[in-house]
Amino acid sequence: MAGSPKVGLVLGAGGVMGGAWLTGALEALATETGWDPASADRIVGTSAGSMIGALVASGVPPWFMVAHSAGRSFNGVVDGAGRPASGASRSGGAAFRYAGGLPPLGPGSWRLILDSLRTPSKHRPPALLAGWLPRGVISTEPLKDTIRRVVASGWTSHPSFWAIACDYANGRRVAFGREDAPEADLADAVAASCAIPGFYEPVEIGGRRYVDGGLWSTSNLDILRNQDLDVVICLNPTSSLHPPFAWNPVERIAAALRRTSGRRLGSERKKLVAAGVDVVLIQPTGDDHAAMGPNLMSTRNRNPVIQTAIRTVREQLRRPEARELLATLPPGPDYKIFEPSGPPSMWPDTLPGAPRRRPPVEEVDAEAV
Repeated sequence: MAGSPKVGLVLGAGGVMGGAWLTGALEALATETGWDPASADRIVGTSAGSMIGALVASGVPPWFMVAHSAGRSFNGVVDGAGRPASGASRSGGAAFRYAGGLPPLGPGSWRLILDSLRTPSKHRPPALLAGWLPRGVISTEPLKDTIRRVVASGWTSHPSFWAIACDYANGRRVAFGREDAPEADLADAVAASCAIPGFYEPVEIGGRRYVDGGLWSTSNLDILRNQDLDVVICLNPTSSLHPPFAWNPVERIAAALRRTSGRRLGSERKKLVAAGVDVVLIQPTGDDHAAMGPNLMSTRNRNPVIQTAIRTVREQLRRPEARELLATLPPGPDYKIFEPSGPPSMWPDTLPGAPRRRPPVEEVDAEAV
């Protein structure tokens, strides 16, 4: 292909552990190729992928996310509301608390149930189940606060970031950020994309309720089929490069879900390839699964998962087929790939905290959490 390729970046669903894996995977992608993920022509995020994708699209480089998750504090860097960035949660929004009010009774969405009974062939199995689950009771405010620390209101300045959610009334896929989607604040769209039915409360946008985009697909790779792209890089935490065999019932359930996600991912990849798009699929390995465990909503081991992903994804990117497809990616600025030297006051203006930096002070390393 002549010149720089048009690139799509797809970040799949995966809960808390999937978000950690994506953080490490993007760090590996940036440092191994020298390409800045934020420079992708299209960025699509589903559930945990919408959280990580929104941060990347809004100017937070992978190296900063890795450092912040590990407990680093960059004194003098403040968020979009002027608060010290060091005070932000290290959990990526995974701070679970009750949303308040009376506990909901009965199914979460009678409209989705009725719609699925009328036209069952138009609904994917997860959506059929989602309507019957009780409405979630965990607040999405910590998810929104994570995004608002970077984008206080409105949408990201990236020309094309889409956060995938599902309409809780009919199960249909909605790509917030696309021209045909309802207008939404970035924080609300990301929270909607992450709102697992039966766990998180649904998110209301424009008078309608939305839930996790993973109900439609854990990757939603196929949404980029007709976007005039040359290559699409898909990082999918819920499928598996090395499907494990397990005797433990919980592990076997997790493995079955990975196989289902992998089959869906393979089907979506074929659609892009048929349209003439090169696709690079990056998935967790056996080592990643061991670090992540079967409970993707666990708040433990975030940093071991990140470090494992950095290693295993680098190994995948060094394979000849991946190296060939990614060889023409344009190099990004060094400060988006690696942490700059010097205090934050000396960082380029496109890095976190640039508009409201305080006078330079000594950087402090906090205890990793």
